[in-house]
Amino acid sequence: MKITTVGIDIAKSVFHVFAVNKMGALVKKKQLKRNELLTFIAQLEPCRIVMEACGGAHHWAREFQKLGHEVKLIAPQYVKPYVKGNKNDYNDAEAIAEAAQRPNMRFVPIKTQEQQDIQALHRLRERTVKERTALANQIRGLLAEYGIVIRLGITAVRKALPEILEDGENGLTPRGRACFAQLRDELVEIDATCARYEQQIVQVNQEYEVCRRLDKVIGIGPITATATYAAAGTAKEFRNGRHFSAWLGLVPRQHSSGGKDTLLGISKRGNAYLRTLFIHGARAVLRTAATKQDRFSRWANALHARRGHNRACVAVANKLARIAWVILAKGEAYRPAV
Repeated sequence: MKITTVGIDIAKSVFHVFAVNKMGALVKKKQLKRNELLTFIAQLEPCRIVMEACGGAHHWAREFQKLGHEVKLIAPQYVKPYVKGNKNDYNDAEAIAEAAQRPNMRFVPIKTQEQQDIQALHRLRERTVKERTALANQIRGLLAEYGIVIRLGITAVRKALPEILEDGENGLTPRGRACFAQLRDELVEIDATCARYEQQIVQVNQEYEVCRRLDKVIGIGPITATATYAAAGTAKEFRNGRHFSAWLGLVPRQHSSGGKDTLLGISKRGNAYLRTLFIHGARAVLRTAATKQDRFSRWANALHARRGHNRACVAVANKLARIAWVILAKGEAYRPAV
């Protein structure tokens, strides 16, 4: 019988294939090594191939598309309910094939190599920023053991640490002073690394026309613009802006029953890095909105007065995400509110 859907449980070296027909009945299941997978897929007639969105999935998706297949990626949490019996690789592959046949299933956009390059650059910057934060906290903690207190913030550490090293009357021993001098040099090096990554991101922002259009949106800069393009691409997988903001976890969680609707805090699903960038952008919008009189700023100010700062930040971030979806999916340019 003709194969219409193939579920593949991918791994580093061993892959399990579960192929079904249009009725959902098993046609073939097979275990393949990594170097055998493309050869096997090339022998199949064009069909739908489905995988979990995990490590290596986007690479395999692009390779299978080159062979003429329709490829879909599913988030792992949407596959789990379809796993029957004990967990093993064949059952996982069967669950993937079963989930893909559901008419309302949500799929993950397949990234291009360019998107993955930009995403890798953001991941490197994110790791470096976390290392810098951890280093600054360690410096503050160690100095506190000597009775030297620095206020919170990277800027405060940058400013205070050289002064502490030059102060000969603060009780630090030569060995302790040498340790903190090494930490200062490490902080300077990490700052330089962060600056290099951010410079590369600005360069990427100038290279891609869609990123330049996103960059013009209030509250969205080169970092958010390039991260949005890397994560969502053309955003055509999302039916509208609300689905895009829901994908980012910027909509309320629901706990409704018996006809009574209960809305909780935001769901925090999806891309936490991108959601954080949008919320940071919203904070910047709210900071400057108090001195503006355009329609967007008046709405933001009224919301801030009515609902408080944190809720207003999330609401503004939600609106920014919807604007970003229009720019990505519709190809439009940002038109500032008047």
